[in-house]
Parts: sequence; structure tokens; C-alpha cells
Amino acid sequence: MWNDHINASALYRRALREEMDVRGVDPDELRTLLERAHEQGYTLDEIAETTNRFDDLQSLVEESHEHSTTSETTPE
Repeated sequence: MWNDHINASALYRRALREEMDVRGVDPDELRTLLERAHEQGYTLDEIAETTNRFDDLQSLVEESHEHSTTSETTPE
């Protein structure tokens, strides 16, 4: 085939990296936020449904952390 030499995976990763650079998203920070959200019980589908920006993910993780901290310190 004429396109056997094209590495689509590498092209996708490069385009994604360039887009993240344009938007000022640090890949390590994104990975950390996704891991924290997963540790808080969110699935990737839930994260995708409730967030569409990096700031949304950051807010989701911070709000969940604040709620868990508040419930741990509030006597029942």
C-alpha cells in the first residue's frame, strides 16, 4: 500500500503534544490529576463526561479532595 510508511500513532502523539503546548497543559500534571481522580473513585468515562477542559479536571479533583477532607474532620 502507498501509506505503509506512515506511523499514525507517532503523528497522533506529536499532534497531541503540540496541542497541549499551545494550551499550556503540562503532561505530567495531567497524568497526576487523572491518577488522583481515579484514586478518588472516578472512572475514565465519568471523567470524560464531567470534564472537557484541564481546569474542569483540576476542579473535579480539588472538590472531591475538599469533600473527603471535610467529611473526615466533621464529627458524626
